[in-house]
Amino acid sequence: MSVSLIVLAAGKGTRMNSDLPKVLHLLGAAPLLHHALQGAQALDPEKIVVVAGHGAQAVEKAARAFDDSITVVLQTEQLGTGHAVAQAASQLANATGDVIVLYGDTPFVRLETLQAMLDARADHAVVVLGFEAADPGRYGRLITSGDSLDRIVEFKDATDAERAITLCNSGVICAEAGVLFDLVAQIGNQNAAAEYYLTDIIALARAAGLSAGVVICDQSETLGINTRAELSQAEALFQTRMRAEAMDNGVTLTDPATTYFALDTVIGRDTTIAPNVVFGPRVTIESGAEIRAFCHLEGCHISRGAVVGPFARLRPGAELAEDVHVGNFVEIKNTVLDEGVKVGHLTYLGDAHVGEHTNIGAGTITCNFDGVSKHHTEIGPRVFIGSNTMLVAPVTVGRDAMTGSGSVITSDVPAEALALGRAKQVNKPGLAVKLFDMYKSAKAKCQKEVQ
Repeated sequence: MSVSLIVLAAGKGTRMNSDLPKVLHLLGAAPLLHHALQGAQALDPEKIVVVAGHGAQAVEKAARAFDDSITVVLQTEQLGTGHAVAQAASQLANATGDVIVLYGDTPFVRLETLQAMLDARADHAVVVLGFEAADPGRYGRLITSGDSLDRIVEFKDATDAERAITLCNSGVICAEAGVLFDLVAQIGNQNAAAEYYLTDIIALARAAGLSAGVVICDQSETLGINTRAELSQAEALFQTRMRAEAMDNGVTLTDPATTYFALDTVIGRDTTIAPNVVFGPRVTIESGAEIRAFCHLEGCHISRGAVVGPFARLRPGAELAEDVHVGNFVEIKNTVLDEGVKVGHLTYLGDAHVGEHTNIGAGTITCNFDGVSKHHTEIGPRVFIGSNTMLVAPVTVGRDAMTGSGSVITSDVPAEALALGRAKQVNKPGLAVKLFDMYKSAKAKCQKEVQ
């Protein structure tokens, strides 16, 4: 049976003390919203509807960046979770199967948990995700009778006896589409906050003779982010999970506590990651590579056998083929390095293509920006680029060519040619001593005048 998703992402997140919508704060270099979407996307949903409110345009942009098929609807007034879900009704009027309601600020609900909720729908019309809380605090409480869920009571509306219950509501709900929206349409706002609580559908379902059930997960899955302190705690939890997963998949982390992953980091087995490596979004590393200490990687692809670092930076569009070596204090941006290329140190390569087994000398720079536009540098295979070469793009260096150290290359270099682009050295005997004497005399005179 098919499933659709509603992701509630309309809240401002006042306690974040931020102009940025709460669901767009970053966790693992990705918006919280993306985390909420990622686990559920593996269910192959028929449709995903994100309910936006505060900062709706930015939320819509982030949602579409994750999946451009996502539908975004607007909740102009934040009148509660029931009201938010109602905004998605028209978009899911023809939906078949079940609907799962998720929250954009709750990033850790696992696919396995969502599948368990769908499985539980065989026995219940409505299924709620609950957890046993070590400290129930202000969570809504799940009131049960045996295996059945009778109702959910919000903390502010609960009696002392109900507040003593430790089985708490995560907010995640699963129901057949038609049933869900029929029940949502009946929700009232006769409560302490005068809001339309989605949780009221449990009592409404039971009153209509429908059964409700609970699937229980670990409390860590239900962690909601409301403050920057909670965001920091979530980051620590996320990184711990990613590190463990990487090592389980055959990746060596020399010092796991200093390796920082993004949500979409992919690393093949038998790759070694040294200490203090940071992964930004969209990094893929094939098996058997080595990332040495203090590297920052983002938007790049690294092939088998490549060695990167230490102290290297790979920016979006960096493509490293097999057995490439990128050394210390090298920056690569929007550049393809073919098999066996060596870029040892102190180099910037941007908007370029470097052919196989080419050696790039220390201090080489592709001068790709003229102040208005970016330009491409093409370097052929088996080229030797001398140290401190400035390649002023657009420019091409042919196969098996060479540039002399210290050259400024402004014209294309033919295959097999040596290019020299530097002024002829001139030596002036004895002039160094005369200049130093002159400089010292001038400095002494200036100091005397000041005194």
